[in-house]
Parts: sequence; structure tokens; C-alpha cells
Amino acid sequence: MTGAAGVVLQSGLLPEGLNVSFKLGPAILVLAMLLLFLAIGVVFRVADTEDMWVAGRSIGNIENGMAIGSNWMSAASYLGMAALIALSGFYGLAFVVGWTTGYFILLIFMAAQLRRFGKYTAPDFVGDRFNSDAARAIAAVTTFLIGFVYAIGQARGMGLVGLYIFGDIGLPGLSGYQSMVVFMMAITVGYLTLSGMLGATKNMAVQYVILISAFILGLYVVGFTQGYSTVLPQLEYGMLISELGSEFSEPFVSGSYYLWIATCFSLIVGTCGLPHVLVRFYTVESERTARWSTVWGLFFICLLYWSAPAFAAFGTDLFAENVGAVYGDPGMSSAAGDVIVVLAAQLAELPQWFVGLVAAGGIAAAIATVAGLFIAGSSAISHDIYTNIINPDATQRQQVMVGRLSIVALGVLTTLAALDPAAPIAALVAYAFSLAGSVLFPMFFLGMWWENTNRPGALAGMLTGLGIWGISMINEVLPVYISNGEPYVAALAQWMPAIGSALIAVPVVFAVTISVSMMTDEPDLETKRIVRQCHSPEPMSRQQTAEDVVTDGGETPADD
Repeated sequence: MTGAAGVVLQSGLLPEGLNVSFKLGPAILVLAMLLLFLAIGVVFRVADTEDMWVAGRSIGNIENGMAIGSNWMSAASYLGMAALIALSGFYGLAFVVGWTTGYFILLIFMAAQLRRFGKYTAPDFVGDRFNSDAARAIAAVTTFLIGFVYAIGQARGMGLVGLYIFGDIGLPGLSGYQSMVVFMMAITVGYLTLSGMLGATKNMAVQYVILISAFILGLYVVGFTQGYSTVLPQLEYGMLISELGSEFSEPFVSGSYYLWIATCFSLIVGTCGLPHVLVRFYTVESERTARWSTVWGLFFICLLYWSAPAFAAFGTDLFAENVGAVYGDPGMSSAAGDVIVVLAAQLAELPQWFVGLVAAGGIAAAIATVAGLFIAGSSAISHDIYTNIINPDATQRQQVMVGRLSIVALGVLTTLAALDPAAPIAALVAYAFSLAGSVLFPMFFLGMWWENTNRPGALAGMLTGLGIWGISMINEVLPVYISNGEPYVAALAQWMPAIGSALIAVPVVFAVTISVSMMTDEPDLETKRIVRQCHSPEPMSRQQTAEDVVTDGGETPADD
């Protein structure tokens, strides 16, 4: 496998050029930050399910916008996007375009409607909209799987950045990188089991301030001290492009036009199907707040996305000057690429404490996203499977306990998988986007905008999406673990790449869902009225849902 897809499957755990040693100043800075996160988790610890899953629907638009920003700007954005651009040039811009365009679709077609529907989780919506416990279970398993795959990239990012700060200090039987993964994930799981969504949201606002300050300050200082830029590095880095080689600047040298389109499309629709993104719209008091928090979130996200290509250019040039060739054989490893932001600050010979600040931003970004992922994944298990299917009489205490145990389970699985990951950060995250786009996005879009979408159609569509995504992952990712890393069917990897499989899956899932829905009975009138209420211009109170308006508090039981 060559080009960008080949870059995706490189796996190195020790970044060349990175100063791997214990550094007192950065260590104090990061430990203080982690203790702050734990303290916020304790102060805002939850006692009931309303705070555990949707923060009491009490979050304002700017605070939720900051939470959307930090929840969204994971290690894949803070570290991985610059890495993809550094390693594969123009191809990496598919991530910038895809990850921002998705928010416009959310803003226009989904944010307010989801808030009016007013459930706790993404599987909650699927189960109630299609009146099906089977659909709820499929969505819950998908949500858990998304959280697992997505979080592996975050754990990898925390482990690599931890090497710079704490050095290659290995626990018995583990390397320094692996020890950092275990340590960082233990801290993250610890505060999440205490805080739930309420504490996580408060933390996300703090984490956003840390990560965006660290990233923008790092970019400006590196650019100014190295003579790359003066006022606007986001524009001035263009002068460097001609010096960085065709692999960085020329379109489709590192990946085909088709791969670029497939990746970009998968990231767009995946954005609209990610449970930890969608749940942010349930935490606000009204549909107006949902819309405005999306606008604020997009603004906060663009501050970093506008800057990532410049950081990639600066880091790539500094690496070539101080470490070795960026492209070719051997070239820069994926591990070095994944810490190019930290490497750029280090190679620019900036003070250790400042490089530590840039590194701390990467850890904050990863922890913020893991928080959202784990809350979404645990709520799928506790609320959607345990409470709605297994034990409908569960007390709030039992629900919160199962949720906390689910967080621990996700943490353990993620940590084990991240000890030897199959791909760089951004690629690991993109696999989760393909899954979300293939399975959940069509259900949310059709469920909100076509009232005749029914239970058989939803079940057929979701199973189809899962099947297509699973085939691409088995073909392309499984060989990394059990054979020589080459895909089993090269043609399938070319036309349905794991990183962009939603380009094929989404049209097929839409067609299957619509066809089956048209060939089977329409949903009942009450379900149609709930969908219509989601588009009503009439405002609703903070705790009210579309179902409350239609049924005066009645419930719609599952029919399968």
C-alpha cells in the first residue's frame, strides 16, 4: 500500500527527534492540570441520571460551544491533523474540510431538531423514533464501538506526548510509551466516573481554554522566533510551501483524488453521526441555544483548524533541518508526525516550560474528547441497554453505577488496544467517523426529515451500514494485527478504503432504508406527529420534549 493510505498504516511508538526525558517544569504543569480536572470532577460530581447524561439540560450557548470545541478537538485535531498534513501534504486537508463542513449540516438540519426531540443519548433517539428496542441495541453497540475506536487515537496521543514530559519511565513489563498510556487513561477514567456529563462539560470549557491557548501561542512563537511569520502565520506559511517538496504541496501526490473525496465525505457525514457530538445538543435548555452553541462551537474549532496547516509546515521544515528527511525511506515515522506540534516547539529551541505548555494542550485535547466518548459509550450501555431493555425498573443509583462500570470497561479496553495501535491518531479516529457516518447519520437524518421512515427500514439500513464498514475494516485493518499489513483484497481497499468507506455505505444505507420503509407499513400517527413537532416554530420549556407536547407526558412503548 502506498501514498496516504500507506502513511495511515505506519506504526512507530518512539518519535525520532523528540527529547524523551523527565522534565520537572512541564511535569509540574501537566500534573497540576490533571489535578484541576479531578477537582472539577469532584466539585460537579453527579448524583442522578439527569446530570450524569445531559448535565441537567442547563448549559448555555457559549459554554456549550466551548464544550463542543474541546470535545471535538481531540488529539486527532491538536496533534493528528498537523501530523497528516506533515506526512501526506495536500491529502491531510481532507480532514480540515471534512471536520468543519459536517458542522454546517448539523447547524442547518439537525441541532435544533435533535434538541426538540429531547432524549438522553443517540441510541435513545433511534430506539424511540423507530419504536424499536432492536434498533436501540444496534445503535448502543455502535456507540460503544465508536467510543472504543475513537479513544484509541486519544490514548496514543496522550502516551506520545507523555514521553516528552515524563521520559521513558516504564512500568514493569511495559515501555515508557505504554506506561504513559496507562497513567493518562487512569486519570481520565478516574475523574469521569465521578463527574458524569455535568462535570465533564465544566471540564471541557476549561480544557478548551488550555488547548487553544497552547496551540495558538505555540504557533505564533515558533513562527516568529524561526522567521517563518510575523503577524498571521496562518497566511504567511505559504512562503514555505515551495521549500517543503512535492509530497507536501502538490495535490494527490500522497493519495488519489478518489481517496481524498472518500475521506472527506466520510468525515463530513461521520461528524453528523458521532454520539458524543450529538449529545451536546441534549445538554442545552432550548433549540435556540442548540443552534447558537453550534455556531460558537464552529468558531472555536476553526481557530485551531485554520492554524494546523501552518504548524505542520513549520514542524516539517524544522524536522528536515534538525532531524532528517521527512519523506522517502525511512522518512518521518508516524509517531514523530503525531507529535509534530510538540516537536516544532522543541526544535525551535523554545524554553522547556513553553514546550511543556504546548504538550499539555495536546493532553487536554485528548482527555476532553475521551470524556465525551466515554460518557456517550457508558450511557449507551447503562441507559439504552441496561435500563431500557434489561431492567426497566432500575433505580437512578443502579443506572449511575452501571454507567460508571461501563466507563471503567471502556477505559480498560481502550488502554489495552492503545498499547500497540494499528495506525496514527487521525487515521484511528477516521475509522470511527466512517462507522458513525455509515450507521447513525442516515438514521438521524431520515428519522428527522422523512416521517415515513419506519422500524424495518431503520433496522435494514443500520445492519447494512455495519456490514459495509465491517468488511472494509476486516480487509484493511485486521491484516495489520495478524499478517503482513497488506489488505486481503487490494481493489476493495482502493475503492472502499476503511478510512473513507462511508462514501459507498451512506448512499447504499439511504437506498436500503427508504426502499424497505416504502415496502412496509408506515409508522403510527403519533410517531409522525412527534417528527412534525421537532420542526415546529413554537418554543418548548427546558425539560420538555416533542413527545411531551404530542402525548402530554405519555410514553410510546417499543413494539418489538
